[in-house]
Amino acid sequence: MTVPSLKIGIAGISGRVGRLLAEEVIGAGFILAGGSARHPSSVKGLLANVPLFADFSALADASDVVIDFTHADTSARHAEILADYGKALVLGTTGLSPEQEAAVKAAAKKIAVVHAANFSPGVTLVRRLARMMGQALPAESYDVEIVEMHHRQKVDAPSGTALAIGESVADGRGVSLADVKDSGRDGHTGARKTGDIGFAALRGGQIVGEHEVMFTSADEQIRLSHRAFDRRIFATGAVRAADWVRNQPAGYFGMEDVLGLPPL
Repeated sequence: MTVPSLKIGIAGISGRVGRLLAEEVIGAGFILAGGSARHPSSVKGLLANVPLFADFSALADASDVVIDFTHADTSARHAEILADYGKALVLGTTGLSPEQEAAVKAAAKKIAVVHAANFSPGVTLVRRLARMMGQALPAESYDVEIVEMHHRQKVDAPSGTALAIGESVADGRGVSLADVKDSGRDGHTGARKTGDIGFAALRGGQIVGEHEVMFTSADEQIRLSHRAFDRRIFATGAVRAADWVRNQPAGYFGMEDVLGLPPL
């Protein structure tokens, strides 16, 4: 039986990641249903003839799945609209407030949602291993530090991926990241607190993304690291998630589900 073509819409198609997403959708042989753009005049070249929708509801109506890498202030509303239209969502936006995340999870009761801070398969595996290590290596003996570096234009710190790795460690240890997060040390901070998960953010040049999580005891150190050479890896993963999510029932999923990894 021939699988019907998948119509994928892209929120924020004129942005740097949005354009990569559009190229990946076309390259994978799916239908680019259109996109939303704050600056339609910037959509040129390969995307010049792509339908642009000022109203997100129109994009939802035209698509089977929408990929959204826009902003926390808009993503929750987008999820609500897609739930009304019964269309699936692949969400790569980070920095959602508790209320915004709750809105996305409420939408996931009606539609299938894949939400990930990073759609790279490698980062997904780093997070999984970090959770396993957090569970196996006691906080009383192993200090955890997460270091990330990105291009000089990045406006948030620590990165969403770094925080997601920290959440994985915290999950493994059965604690809330908010209770053990230590970010931006400066001055006379005192001795390191047992059980804290430390973060350091570096910025410079045009680095796509580098993340390292270190578990350090008095006797040994274990490092997990990931380096992205091209931000296209995020677009490729998101399109893979869109292809996967179209066959799923309503629910809230992550990249581990897309990769078919068994639950821990």
